[in-house]
Formats: sequence, structure tokens, C-alpha cells
Amino acid sequence: MSLSKPLNWREVPFTQVTIDDTFWRPRLEVLKKVTLPNCLLKCEETGRIANFAKAGGRIEGKFEGIYFNDSDVYKVLEGVAYSLLLERDAELEAEADRIIELIASAQEPDGYLCTYYTLAAPDAKWTDMEKHEMYNGGHLIEAAVAYYEATGKRQLLDVACRLANHYDSLFGPGKRHWVEGHEEIELALIKLYRTTGEERYWKLACWLLEERGRGHGVGAIWDKPEWGPAYCQDDVPVREIEKVTGHAVRAMYLYSGMADAVRVSGDPAYVDALHRVWAHTVERNMYVTGGIGPSRHNEGFTHDYDLPNESAYCETCAAIAMVFWNHRMNLLFGDGKFADVVEREMYNGALAGISLSGDRFFYVNPLASQGEHHRVPWFDTSCCPTNLARFLPSIGQYVYARTPEGIVVNQYVRGEAEITLENGIGVKLKQATAFPWSGTIELEVSPETSGAFAIRLRVPEWCRGYRVQVCGEVLSGAEASVERGYLSIERHWSAGDTILLELDMPVEVVRSRQEVQENEGRIALQRGPIVYCVEQADHAELDYDEMTFSARDRLLREYRNELLGGVVTLQGKDGKGRPCRFIPYYAWDNREPGFMQVWIREPEEERLYSY
Repeated sequence: MSLSKPLNWREVPFTQVTIDDTFWRPRLEVLKKVTLPNCLLKCEETGRIANFAKAGGRIEGKFEGIYFNDSDVYKVLEGVAYSLLLERDAELEAEADRIIELIASAQEPDGYLCTYYTLAAPDAKWTDMEKHEMYNGGHLIEAAVAYYEATGKRQLLDVACRLANHYDSLFGPGKRHWVEGHEEIELALIKLYRTTGEERYWKLACWLLEERGRGHGVGAIWDKPEWGPAYCQDDVPVREIEKVTGHAVRAMYLYSGMADAVRVSGDPAYVDALHRVWAHTVERNMYVTGGIGPSRHNEGFTHDYDLPNESAYCETCAAIAMVFWNHRMNLLFGDGKFADVVEREMYNGALAGISLSGDRFFYVNPLASQGEHHRVPWFDTSCCPTNLARFLPSIGQYVYARTPEGIVVNQYVRGEAEITLENGIGVKLKQATAFPWSGTIELEVSPETSGAFAIRLRVPEWCRGYRVQVCGEVLSGAEASVERGYLSIERHWSAGDTILLELDMPVEVVRSRQEVQENEGRIALQRGPIVYCVEQADHAELDYDEMTFSARDRLLREYRNELLGGVVTLQGKDGKGRPCRFIPYYAWDNREPGFMQVWIREPEEERLYSY
């Protein structure tokens, strides 16, 4: 018996959502002006773009870099496409067109495209499932779909279709076996199907999922005893998955692909496995920041409740992939708990990966540092900067969803949206809020034609109390009850109707479960969706891990517009009566270098556990 039946809510594309708030809007401007140009420049300087020119015979030279470097170019192009969808930019588009022309030139006559193999190992194609051939191709496909939607230009989409057709000619029922070492192609093929209507693409994606756990894996992963099939989620058939294993990013991409497969095929075979592995991931293997994957050794998971702080790996890409997966789970099952995880990642685990200036990045996101861990402009393996480049401009897609009954508000972001109901009536929503610093949200609902439909408002798991008014009238407890994480308001709506939702947002003291030995005798602080930390920049007189803080002590909440791009700080006294300040975790390492801690030691006499 499945834990919950698929509902298949529909996504509201970010192109129908305008973001205009003081938290996200400046970040989108920095991304367009700084992050995307810098990522393109780095791809140029490191030979990533030149590899395509070499493979296409435009210039002479050998392959430069790592065998999966093509994917970084594709991810930046996807980010460029999303930026163009929000606001057309002739110069940025011209640069993208130039790169796309080079990519097209590198495609071989049979549709194959991977510059590493074309230039460095042409006779070894499809011999090592770890070498990211389909991973690279998946990112090409996602970039192609995005660029086509942004510009209407088909050149990259045609390249993607030829590549997918090449895959389909080699792999599938009655053809060669294949287990891609790094998942990604599954999501991309389903996205390509939705754009082209070519059913063989989603069917190939489902076949690739079914190849896992059946002994077909060959390559470097499978030959390493300390890794083995579990590293790339090839240890059991996907419908039999019980727990999260292996490399964190690969696992999240796999589960995202499984959720997509349920939605596109209508086959519920993966439903129970998705619920099982979600519970295992979130309840036993996720940090308070939303970070996942504690181990540097395998960039992933070890055993339950192994959540060290200073050595935490918590790859930025894994946090972004958690957004991808939980967004799909929310659309598939209609439960607010999945949108809660999206929110946790958006404001903590993923956002910490990029500096306020937009040009420095974390690959690894520990929850404690003695002062040696800092953002840098680029990495040899630069999946994280390029993933941020495509994630941030598309955050509008996580704000709303559409159901047969009406509209879902999943995230609270100031701006406007235009949503077409299933009966064809258009509805304009105007959202006003100072979230995440304030829990007050005002919605103005303006349907083209007055009519009855439902609006679901997510009540986050961190919220212990709320009030709601509709057109000035306070809803009673029975009228404002929460089910599956949502407060549902069903009524006849007319243009200009309003909803006022007030979410209580006190400072919450968080304690770990007893099994997390690293956090014994420690507490963390969270207010709304924001997880806080202490940083040496505010405590020059303290040594690392010297501070204690009592859960009973009061904290002053203060919005500091001039600090770290504008943040609410928590200010009080530590265990020795000295002034202390907590800042949002995402904002650390944007000032002078020094220590940082999320989990603070509690006075001995107050130490407790929560269960």
C-alpha cells in the first residue's frame, strides 16, 4: 500500500512570477551582472569553451581539464537562458549564441557529443560508466530546452535531440546495457520529452532507471571496494530502495528522476521507494541547515545520524539537488513538508554557497570552522558555481503551484504572478511581504472573472502559531485548520480580494536527537526559515568554541540594513555575560576571516536532548 497517492500538481513557471523584494531581487541582479559573466569568463580561461572549438576543428589543441568539464559550460548557458527569460539582454545572448555555435560544431555525425572522448580517447567511448558521458549530455539537454524557451532559437535544441537520438540508438530494450555513473540524464530526457513531445525520450529515461541495481555497472566506481555500486546508487533496483546511499548529488538527481518518471508515466511503481528514502534522508541524514552528505571521502553519506560539524562536506550542489527533488515531491504528492525542505535549502544550505558579491563560492559547507574555510572564485571541479548560476535565476518556479481546485502558495516572496486555473480563468496574485525577516504576508487576489476556487497557504513546520484574515474578516480555528501543511481557503473570489497571513516567527532553540553525538550539549538557533551562527568578526575577544549560550537567555532581534546586505541579527549575552551576536548562516565568510559555529555549547546544567 502506497504511503500517499500521487496528486500531480502543476508547476507555475518562473516566467509567470515576478520577484520584487529586498531579499531575492538584489541577488538576481548580482547574478546577472557578476555571477554569470564571471562563470563564462572562467569557462573561457580554463579551456572549457575552447574544448568545443578544438573538437569541432575550429582550432588546434588537446583537451583541457577534467572529463566532465563540458557540463559546466552547459549549466552556465542554462543560467543565461533563465536570465534572458526574465530580461532579454542582447550582449549576453550574443555571447551565448557564439558558444552554442562552437558546441554544435563539436557534435559528431552520429550525434555523439563529449569533447573529452572526441579529443582524448575516441576509441574508448561507452567503456567506463563513470566517465559522465550521459551526465554531460543531460546538462546539454537541460540548457537546450531552457535556451529554446528563452529565445525561440533551435540550434542547441536540435543538437540535444540528435544527441538523445544517438543515446536511443545504442541503449534500451534489446540493445546495450548502461548505468550512468552520475545521474542527471533521466531528468533531462523527460524535460526534452515535455518540450518536443517525443515519447521515446521519457521511455529511455525510465529504462535507464530500471537498469540500476541489476549488475550492469562497469567502470572506476564499481572497481573501488570502498565505493562500489552503492556509491552511484546501483546496489539495488530503484523500486526497492530503502535508504539513501553513496554520493549525495547523484542520489538526489536519481530521486528527482524517479519522481519525474512517476509524473510522466503515471506508473506508481516508485512511490513507496520515494517516501522511504525521503524519510531516511530528511529524518536521519540532513543537517539543520539542509546540508546533506557529511563525508569528504565519498562526497556523500555514511551511516545514520553521522552529522559532524567541522568536517561536514555538505556540497552546495547537493543542497540545490535537494531543492530539485523536494520540489518534485511537492508537486507529486501535495504535501507541505516537501516545500518546507525547499525553503530550508533556499535560505540556508544552497544560499550559503555563494558570496554576497556573487563572485566567490563554497563547494563544501561545514557547520563549524576554526577560520581556515573560505569561498574562492573557482574550482578545478566547478560544478557548484555553475549549478548556482542556473538555480538562482529560476527560484520563482518554487513559489506557486496549480491544482485542479485552485492555487498553492509554497514560498513567501514579494512580487506578482499570473496563473491560469484549470478552467481557463486567469488569476493575478500580488504578494507583499518582508519574508524571511517578517512572517506577515499580504496577498491580493484578482481573477479575470469572479469565481470559486481554493487558495492553499503553506504553514511552515517552524511556525507554532498563525492568524489569517480574508477581506478583513478573521477566520476561526475551524476555518483556518491545517492539513498536510496547508491552510486552505475556498470561497468565491473577486478582483481585489485580500488575504492577510501572520506567521509567528519567534527565535527557536533547536536541539539534536540523542543519536547525533557531535551535538551533545549544544543548541542551534533558528528564526523562521533562517538558521543562525556565530562568527569571529563579531567576537574578536573569543577563541573558537569558547562561547556558551543558555536557551533561557533573551535575544534582541534587530534588522541591520548596513550589515551583510541587510539581515536580522540576534543579539544577547553569552554564558559569561559578554555581548554576543548571531548572524544568518548563509551570510558567513563575507567579512574578515575567522571562526564560525552553528551549534553552540550550552551551560552544563541545562543540557537536554529533544526526540
